[in-house]
Amino acid sequence: MKLNILPFFLLLFSVFCFGQKLEYSTLTIPDSLKQNANAVVRLSKLNIDITSQKSMVFKTIQVTTVLNELGLRNLGLYENYDKNTRINKIEATTYNAFGNELKVFKRKDFKDISVADGISVFNDNRALYLDYTPITYPFTMVFEVETETSNTAFIPSWSPMDDYLVSTESTSLTINFKSELKLKIKEANFSDKFHIEKQQTENSVSYKAKNLIAKKREELSPGFSDVFPIVYFALENFHLENVDGEATNWEEFGKWYYSSLLADTEEIPEETQVKIKQLVGNEKDPIEIARIIYKFVQDKTRYVSVQVGIGGWKPMLARDVDKLGYGDCKALSNYTRSLLKVVGVPSYYTVVYAGDDETKDLQNDFASIQGNHVILTLPIDKKMVWLECTSQIQPFGFQGDFTDDRNVLLIKPEGGEIVRTKIFAETDNVKTTKGYYQITESGNLTGKVKIISKALRYDSEFGKERMSREDQIKNYKEEFDNINNLTIKKINFNNNPKTLEFTEDLELEAEGYAQNTGGKLMFALNAFDQSSYVPKKYRTREFPFQMERGYTNEDEIEITIPDGFVVEAKPNGTEQETEFGYYKIEFNTISSNKILCKKKLVIKKGFYDKSKYESYRKFRETIAKTDNSKIVITKA
Repeated sequence: MKLNILPFFLLLFSVFCFGQKLEYSTLTIPDSLKQNANAVVRLSKLNIDITSQKSMVFKTIQVTTVLNELGLRNLGLYENYDKNTRINKIEATTYNAFGNELKVFKRKDFKDISVADGISVFNDNRALYLDYTPITYPFTMVFEVETETSNTAFIPSWSPMDDYLVSTESTSLTINFKSELKLKIKEANFSDKFHIEKQQTENSVSYKAKNLIAKKREELSPGFSDVFPIVYFALENFHLENVDGEATNWEEFGKWYYSSLLADTEEIPEETQVKIKQLVGNEKDPIEIARIIYKFVQDKTRYVSVQVGIGGWKPMLARDVDKLGYGDCKALSNYTRSLLKVVGVPSYYTVVYAGDDETKDLQNDFASIQGNHVILTLPIDKKMVWLECTSQIQPFGFQGDFTDDRNVLLIKPEGGEIVRTKIFAETDNVKTTKGYYQITESGNLTGKVKIISKALRYDSEFGKERMSREDQIKNYKEEFDNINNLTIKKINFNNNPKTLEFTEDLELEAEGYAQNTGGKLMFALNAFDQSSYVPKKYRTREFPFQMERGYTNEDEIEITIPDGFVVEAKPNGTEQETEFGYYKIEFNTISSNKILCKKKLVIKKGFYDKSKYESYRKFRETIAKTDNSKIVITKA
């Protein structure tokens, strides 16, 4: 009798394949997409339907294969919501390396959390979040979300790449909209390196891309949005927290912003008006008047965040800030603006992308709601004075690197205007180091050094005076990490906020700074300002590179060698001038036991083609090597 095993095999096969998605198996991922990747986006599909000025629906499916622990950061298993945004659907499903289903997570499995920033006094933003810890790698997560919102002011940008070290197998975006809402589109960084398909009609636009290989982040690379393709979207006619808006261009947008969000917030109580007029007295100089008002705000208020409804965009009433003594960046900037208006000094509420995030510039050719921070701008004598109104310690008129060198939006009653904040050149950001030290016969170092920091160098240093003594010493040991066994004997500071100069006077010593070998002492002459940074070497560089800010270091250090010793070998100085900067160091003998080390280092701000990277790396290599040049002294 012949046994027919085919039905039995099919039964086993059907049982084995139940809950299996072969397309989610890691075996089906091309090897090229696994290279350099911590995760692979198998499918990213976002559909946006804008059915009216007050209604927008998002439908998202994201399928991500996480190859290792580092890829977990690319899952993004959360969705934000508030009173104007509703989550209609949210679920996730995990699959193992073979595409077998492991677990399904429904809405009840997601944690409902407050999206608190740690400083908000009011915040109604919340999120559903899945706290998932995998058992093994690799695995695949399918994440599906549908949300609906009445806020049509924010349409997410789209990029075919999720991040560095993440490959993309298939990604798409489709937006359907009413033509009368006037969807604006801006494409950036499109090139032949990334094959992107686009289709567009009067009422829709879509983008697709496939099989994009993960890229490694390279040292000194520009931000992600400056390197990879990205598309920005915005409606000319939008809705924000129950307020209709229009953003045809920046001038019209600014006019809407002022009339809708600022015009009714300026009232200052009569008692406070009298007080600030008394403070100003007979002062006529608008800069000095503004300085008085700025100090008044610093002394009276503190920074907290308010993020409820339109409060995320509209500042608190100035009279409420006056009463309560606190506010966020919007409230404090608007309060300062309103006080200045009382004493006849005009100023502009100013929107900016602050901080060191990769997005720093408002796009001057794409009017839309942008930015994450607000400062104040005073137009005085055809110049701009910038005020950071959230800080109780920041000097008047000084931005620092939080908001320097970037496009910002001035909100004026007559309309908006894009301008650029102050650019600090390498000749502004100066650190001057002067001092002396002597080497004892046993190789110990004792000395004094004075360091003066200006402009952005001031910004990074003046906080030291508010550190504890313990933290100050810890900081100096890190700063002078080339000096072993360092002891800081005295620390004195002088902070001049008007000239933006911070002075550090130090007395220090270190045991065994000079290496003793057979009665000979060897040590690096440049003890107080060694630059050891050398960029990583790449066999093949892919991206351009940049120095975001330039600076200058100028040093003059006198070194005394012990009596009875002579110089056996002394390093030669060097001088190099390149497109990246300038470097000169000298080791001059000024007497039988004294040597003067003089150094000047200038690094220029710049954006450079990848072909120049190795030249820059060699320039820094020369600096690092020469800065550490050693002298050998021996007994006569």
